Amino acid sequence: MMNGSALQKVAEEQDLGVVVQGNLKCTKQCAKVVTKANRTLAMIKRNFSNFSAEVVLRLYKSLVRPQLEYVVQAWRPHLKKDIMLIEGVQRRATKLVHHLKDSPYEARLRSLRLTTLETRRLRGDLIEVFKIFKGFDKLEPERFFTVNDSGTRGHDLKLFKPRCRLDCKKFAFSHRVVDNWNNLSFNITACNSVNSFKNRLDSYLEGRGFT
Repeated sequence: MMNGSALQKVAEEQDLGVVVQGNLKCTKQCAKVVTKANRTLAMIKRNFSNFSAEVVLRLYKSLVRPQLEYVVQAWRPHLKKDIMLIEGVQRRATKLVHHLKDSPYEARLRSLRLTTLETRRLRGDLIEVFKIFKGFDKLEPERFFTVNDSGTRGHDLKLFKPRCRLDCKKFAFSHRVVDNWNNLSFNITACNSVNSFKNRLDSYLEGRGFT
């Protein structure tokens, strides 16, 4: 409070470049990053003439995709319309490759060795959990998770998943990641470096049919 007046109530706020809505949905954040990413794609189309797979991938990974993944663990979309909106950017980017523009999206992904952005977000969630538990992020795991010590089979960092009623809790980072993290094998969670975890995680996701 200042000078006895109440704090102003707002429908949304922007913090560190992320739009936070009062209902904790991320629709406006998704629209914001998609608009910015599409402008970058348009710039690439205007200023480059070589649209080989190598060139397009380098431009996309360095200039476009980072905009779609900036602190995405804090605002990962769960509504289908938002997921499809963001995926549309990668659909358009992969069509820039001349010899692939008439191929189905899934075929373009396979040819370019890309996954869907939703799989990328899942991968990012799991990497973040690993970094938290291994101390790479200097965060206290108990602030986010409760380890399930009931003696369940599998790795020794399985998490307890509390019941929740509201979507804002159900799709929050510390809740949405539990099932996928618990399904990992000991061979993956026991890694001692981020790179080795990423390599084994990528093999796991590919083996499970994530694209």
